[in-house]
Amino acid sequence: MKENGERLLVDVSRLDPEGEDFEGEVDIVDLDEEFVKPFGGVRYRLNAKLFGTELLVKGHLEQDFDLVCSRCGRDFDTTVKVDDFLVSVEVSEKQEYADLTADARECIILALPTYPVCDESCKGLEQKTVAPSDNRWDALDGLKVEKA
Repeated sequence: MKENGERLLVDVSRLDPEGEDFEGEVDIVDLDEEFVKPFGGVRYRLNAKLFGTELLVKGHLEQDFDLVCSRCGRDFDTTVKVDDFLVSVEVSEKQEYADLTADARECIILALPTYPVCDESCKGLEQKTVAPSDNRWDALDGLKVEKA
């Protein structure tokens, strides 16, 4: 496995025929979002094995994020984990590296919660419902009705 700047590459030309395990961290998730901010890099534990011209890579990915709670609006930190990362890449005999960057990045982004919540017990923003004062009927309190 080679971390080339902001790329996650597998050195296919030097890969052990029995497969190899790789661990590391690479900064590949760069979101321009106000409410979703990654920090640190994507940590990975992967196994890569070559089957003829097919490279099969499987393993675990995780990334830390600063998110905004969809209920209360508070910032909180969480770790997004992908335990079933699996990608198959077609490689040629002349190819030195297989690039897994886009696959790993997409997998992490798809694992982000749609509606992040800081805590399952979060009740959200305090609801203050105050009925508006309606004094139109107050004039009737002073009305004297005579019985006929």
